[in-house]
Amino acid sequence: MANALRQQRRHLLYTTALASSWLCLLSACGPRAEQPLQGYVEGEYVRVAAPFAGTLQQLSVLRGGEVTAGAPLFALERENEIAGRRQAEQQLQAANARLANLQTGKRPPEVETVAEQLRQANAARELSEANYRRQESLFKSGFISSAALDDVRTKLKNDDAHVQELKAAVETAKMPARPDEIRAAEADADAARQALAQADWRLAQRAVTAPANGHVSDTYFVVGDWVPAGAVVANLLPPGNIKIRFFVEEPQLGSLHPGQTVRFSCDGCGDAMNATISFIADRAEFTPPVLYSKENRAKLVYLVEAKPEASVAIRLNPGQPLDITLPKS
Repeated sequence: MANALRQQRRHLLYTTALASSWLCLLSACGPRAEQPLQGYVEGEYVRVAAPFAGTLQQLSVLRGGEVTAGAPLFALERENEIAGRRQAEQQLQAANARLANLQTGKRPPEVETVAEQLRQANAARELSEANYRRQESLFKSGFISSAALDDVRTKLKNDDAHVQELKAAVETAKMPARPDEIRAAEADADAARQALAQADWRLAQRAVTAPANGHVSDTYFVVGDWVPAGAVVANLLPPGNIKIRFFVEEPQLGSLHPGQTVRFSCDGCGDAMNATISFIADRAEFTPPVLYSKENRAKLVYLVEAKPEASVAIRLNPGQPLDITLPKS
């Protein structure tokens, strides 16, 4: 009886151990709960600078604020540029006036002056012609010499030549300048327009506006500072320049492609959000130790970047850690 009880107990223990072994094997062979990947937020900043040096006169934004495209960011002193633009504008006005003068001929009062001189010359010629006829009659009657008649004839010729000269002067006064002079004046006017455009551009560079909507991440000068040429005055982070970065192992790489949607979440962000894969690296690199444990550092992984929607991006901050869930293949 005792032997039968011992055999029955051994059989029960064997059966229990066998069942436990099968359970362990089944649990080992079954799918593990998929762990989210670790990632972080990355931002591509727009570094706004002025191409020329100058004293900072106005800073229209504050670090940590928001700015819209076209809104003023900062302005440098610009008295010299304002004076240069005024000079260029006046030079253009003078060049246009010279060109117009050459294209239209003399002014009406000047033309009228020459016309009046012509009328006087015609009157003098008529008088000389009448005097010549009288002297010619007297010469034929023998009352005057041939020398006296020659003097009157010469006077008539001179008056006639003067009339022709003034007629040509009236026509010339009504005509524009010579084509070569007009072309030269047109070139001067065009050069003056280009100089004014350059002055406008230089003046515009002294007051810089925001190139896009964005978050003002930092400013580097205060009003009164001397800003060197090309120095960054403000850093902007547009929502479209915010992306998430994470690394995947080689077995996961084949299931990912640009345009695919991944889910991510962060501490205090509420429900999981979507991002669209925009870049997958074409070469492997070692696992960043900041993201993975010591045991995984030797593994080769591939960088993946994804773009969140603009409404989501404005809630994220560069460097913020994320949990990324890949789509199921």
